[in-house]
Amino acid sequence: MSARTHEGAGTVTGAGPYAVDFPLSRRGDVLPEECAVLREKAPVARVRTLTGDDAWLVSTHALAERVLKDERFSLKDTAAPGVPRQYALNIPPEVVDNMGTINSAGLRGAVMKALSPRQEGLADWLRTAADELVDDLLAQGPPADLRADFADPFSAALHCRVLGLPYADRRRLMAGLDVAFMTSPEPFEGAGLNWYKDVGYMVDRLNGPSPTGLLGALAALRGDPESAHLSDEALATVAVSLFGAGAVSTSAFLVLAVLALLQHPELIGYLRERPERIGRAVDELLRWNLSIGDALPRIALADVRLGEVTVRRGELVLVLVEAANFDPAVFADPGRLDLDRADNPHLSFGAGRHHCPATGLGRLHAETALAVLVERLPGMRLAVPPEQLVWRTGFIKRLPERLPVLW
Repeated sequence: MSARTHEGAGTVTGAGPYAVDFPLSRRGDVLPEECAVLREKAPVARVRTLTGDDAWLVSTHALAERVLKDERFSLKDTAAPGVPRQYALNIPPEVVDNMGTINSAGLRGAVMKALSPRQEGLADWLRTAADELVDDLLAQGPPADLRADFADPFSAALHCRVLGLPYADRRRLMAGLDVAFMTSPEPFEGAGLNWYKDVGYMVDRLNGPSPTGLLGALAALRGDPESAHLSDEALATVAVSLFGAGAVSTSAFLVLAVLALLQHPELIGYLRERPERIGRAVDELLRWNLSIGDALPRIALADVRLGEVTVRRGELVLVLVEAANFDPAVFADPGRLDLDRADNPHLSFGAGRHHCPATGLGRLHAETALAVLVERLPGMRLAVPPEQLVWRTGFIKRLPERLPVLW
């Protein structure tokens, strides 16, 4: 039987069938108390997933980084038939290894160009977009929902530009993500319908007059011998995957980064006075960030000794990023939000072959947003007690439904 471990209880041992209840707390503003006990007493612990499957939960930075970099632990195979899962597979299997598909199909050049933060005029465009959203907030007056009125539309705006989509379609695209990234123990009908609705939308844009952005680049590749075998649906799948993963990740990070600053208000003034520190601050907020709700999954392709445990071929391994990012063996005083932290090898973008390809773009997005918010809303503060925030359940990200703020 499983038991939720409370601070000071020290009952996480890994000796019983399951070390902790998993997933851990859905709150994204409080580090789950199980993290420290797992690192100390059961750094590779047996847990049961949403689907009822067994998995190994890895919680130290050293072992987490090893799993993410070791090719014997496969992301692609988490979508294979019959393997243990974190949660039901509600997207086509090929989407799980989207970058593998991109690399093998000759699309990498187009995708990496579209995701580059060094595109001419992009930084100025992002600053203008952020300023316009803050203009709307100021005109509306407090309180306002910083998630619905800033983070979501700012993330949608960036990804619409990257892909070549009309910003006017942002609401339907973001609404689709609320279904696409649900986590459930069983497949459900709406997930498939939602996915193919978005694929159909991207196919229409791909075949529309003079597509731009990444869609324009993908359309042009249909005449390239290396990519000519790809159907419109396959190209649209790449676009849907990149929009979905990018928009949901950047928005969730931004919401939790702002919430962290709201809970440490002296840091808002610090960044306002030292805007040159924004880049380093974003790195620390990435370490601090708890948005990854259910750990990063891998399937073992061979028997591998991991710490004191032998992981058998075909078993599921889950990397608990929030535990690794607060590991005192790597981070000095990890419970302190230190915006000047110099050595910061966090794993929030993953590691190894599946290190997030949009790292630079994500950083630029976050740096721009935070610079504008601390400059123009220096009195920003939570409009409700933090305990009153409502945290989403059954979702790939830890995310508050709303983030009400005053200024």
